[in-house]
Amino acid sequence: MGGSASAVRSAVTFTCGQCGAGLSFDGVRTQTCPYCASPNFVERPPAANQPDPMFAIPFAGDAAWAHARIAEWIGGRTVFARPAFKHAVVDEMRGVYLPAYLYSAVAHTDYTAQIGENYTETEEYETTDAQGNKKKETRTVTRTEYRPLSGRHIGYVTDVIVSASAGLPNDELERVEPYDMREMRRFAPALISGWITEEFSRAADACMRLSREEAVELVGERLRRFMPGDSYSDLSWRTKVQWETLDPMLVPVYVCALRYGEQEAPVRVVVNGQTGRITGKVPLSWWKILVAVIAGIAAIALIALIARHGK
Repeated sequence: MGGSASAVRSAVTFTCGQCGAGLSFDGVRTQTCPYCASPNFVERPPAANQPDPMFAIPFAGDAAWAHARIAEWIGGRTVFARPAFKHAVVDEMRGVYLPAYLYSAVAHTDYTAQIGENYTETEEYETTDAQGNKKKETRTVTRTEYRPLSGRHIGYVTDVIVSASAGLPNDELERVEPYDMREMRRFAPALISGWITEEFSRAADACMRLSREEAVELVGERLRRFMPGDSYSDLSWRTKVQWETLDPMLVPVYVCALRYGEQEAPVRVVVNGQTGRITGKVPLSWWKILVAVIAGIAAIALIALIARHGK
């Protein structure tokens, strides 16, 4: 009984403004009427776990644009893929406005590291020729001297986007990022009209924790680029964030299944609806990989053999 009641509450009944047909929306806020093809947008009552988006990034390409990019992607991934994958076909492509959160904060970071400075020196060594004669020679070698470094880094962390969709995990969204934030717009129903728009299905608290983790990793990337000297090691840091913001937003993605064989499970592909960047798990052909590994080992052995005989 409880499950049925919940399912009923999640659906919203709406009358198409164009033809008057009664439509049921379940988990989405937009839908195209199957009778007159007019787009509809549902205004639902506000809820704590389903916030209204503040921002949205528009789609930059239509379905034909996404199909073309998927075809290019398939063609570039057939070297180690199963032979049938090059004939994969797109099944049920859908453009979806994905719920997400946009995070920003001020990060205060204390860090320590070992900084390496290179220097050269001349060393003497002894060689022995084929007749057993010994000879002293010199060569220049590069050595590294390490010294400790510590400090504090303060900066803004902006444009961190995390998925608020139960259907598309954040790591999958990360693989099609980044988005061009210069194209972000204030949310308006007209912006998403005619597109599938998924409701927020992950709690804001969980997305906040995930955003903080990404922010800390972004600070680490900045520190790695900042490190002076010729090399570094033992980099560690501790970050505290302040002035955090977490704004609900919508980002465009195309989602489809690629079918390449009757007995094979379809491959889910996600396309960034703004940039065309694609992610998907390509089915690998292990015999192709084995042949490549064997060929690589043989090439290394041949080079070593030639080098040995050339001395």
